[in-house]
Amino acid sequence: MSKLLDSFWRALVYCLHPRVMLLSLVPLLLMALLCVGLGYFFWDSALDSVRSALESSPWLQTLWHWFESLGIGALKTVMAPLMVIFVATPVIVMLTLVVVAGLMTPAVVSLVASRRFPALQRRRGASWFASLLWSLGSVAMAALALIISLPLWLVPPLILVLPPLIWGWLTYRVMAFDALADHASQDERREIFKRHRLTLLAMGLLTGTLGAAPGLVWASGAMFAVYFVPLLPVAIWIYILVFSFSSLWFAHYCLDALQALRTQGAALPGGDVIDISSTEILHEPPSAASLSAP
Repeated sequence: MSKLLDSFWRALVYCLHPRVMLLSLVPLLLMALLCVGLGYFFWDSALDSVRSALESSPWLQTLWHWFESLGIGALKTVMAPLMVIFVATPVIVMLTLVVVAGLMTPAVVSLVASRRFPALQRRRGASWFASLLWSLGSVAMAALALIISLPLWLVPPLILVLPPLIWGWLTYRVMAFDALADHASQDERREIFKRHRLTLLAMGLLTGTLGAAPGLVWASGAMFAVYFVPLLPVAIWIYILVFSFSSLWFAHYCLDALQALRTQGAALPGGDVIDISSTEILHEPPSAASLSAP
């Protein structure tokens, strides 16, 4: 718990570092331009398509008449933008996470390593391309989970629980992998994932819940839904802040865990790590001659 809180406060302080603030501008500008451009060209057509689909359904017409009899007929005008937002928000969140992980996280990890762990050896257990494939595969699994869980979102409490859970799991998968990609070997990364899985997942769930906040704002009322497009850059800015903090938090925690793992074990030339927590024969560090052997 102490390492978790220590990495949390360090991540908050590092968010104010000038280099981190400059690095966050790249994904912010990229995502803002992309989303505003897509909203400008496709928002009206998407609304028209959804309205046409809603008006062409006989049973929905019956539902609208029933709503009007209850005095909530205005819900019909809000339903179309809410449905578009309902579909667009998870896509924006996952795309922002991938952009931050690809463009910002490697530089953030290097910053943390150079300032806090300068002696930590880089074993390059995963390349940038491998990290990209891992991120895309994780996004595909998260998107599948979102689609499968859609019927459950109709239950009022679950719509506040399921999206943060899925986004938290995705954040944990992507950020933890990228934090260890350059410094840890494959075996070290697997060992850290095994030992710290619950803690890393809890970190992902917390940041995933924070990342879900703008989406919950859009779904909270008609006024926010109407101003979805002009307020979209603000939402993306919040996503970038959350995922920037997430990158720093995972970098501090994972690199600290990696250093502790190497302190506890003897590193072999091939990059494997022997855990000596369960053995009694290694009481001293290996000699220089043994490490220099092929």
